[in-house]
Amino acid sequence: MTTFNGILLQDMYNLIGIECTLFNDYSMALLLLILVGFLLIMGGMVLTGKYLVNKYMFSDMLEFVWTVVPAFFLFSLGIPSLYLMYYMEGGNSCDLTVKVIGHQWYWSYEMHEFGGEVSIDSYMVQLNDLPVGGYRTLEVDNSLILPMLTSIRMLVTSSDVLHSWALPSMGMKVDACPGRLNFMNLMSMRPGVVYGQCSEICGVNHSFMPINVEFINWSNFLVSY
Repeated sequence: MTTFNGILLQDMYNLIGIECTLFNDYSMALLLLILVGFLLIMGGMVLTGKYLVNKYMFSDMLEFVWTVVPAFFLFSLGIPSLYLMYYMEGGNSCDLTVKVIGHQWYWSYEMHEFGGEVSIDSYMVQLNDLPVGGYRTLEVDNSLILPMLTSIRMLVTSSDVLHSWALPSMGMKVDACPGRLNFMNLMSMRPGVVYGQCSEICGVNHSFMPINVEFINWSNFLVSY
């Protein structure tokens, strides 16, 4: 997670999050390049008093440049973003399926794998019961335990109002809509605990339904439920 004085994105746990971070860095670098170039040109015109536009009544080369250069910038942003969206929402094969149900105001998880059924409810830990070193409004009584290095399909829905199941440290968020199943692909590259919160304004206790997912190896996962 990030700290209170952090200005960067969180350390990502999966390839999608890493790609989102790289795309963000590239977009910011491109915007900075455009801004600096524009300021240098305008500053040079103001300081020297030579306005180059006055020399041109018509120029094929000028129109070609101010059409092709912005198109190239948009193309360089569009191709990676389309690839990233396809990678995030593509229907890939999975090894495990987890159903996420949003309630007012807690999450429940269901797994129907390996010949058994697992159903847990995840409530926020109250401030009086918060363990030492725990994160306020982020700790839950029952974490969702998943295996790392595994392709997992998350089926997300809601039982009452609109919710949103979001994990910022994995660069992923999907809306939980009543009567509809949305899905996303999830995979962690290393063990650890990731935190999230409902990012949809779902009611008076909207900020008190955190998400806590713990990634462990397969041997420990098989004996955890």
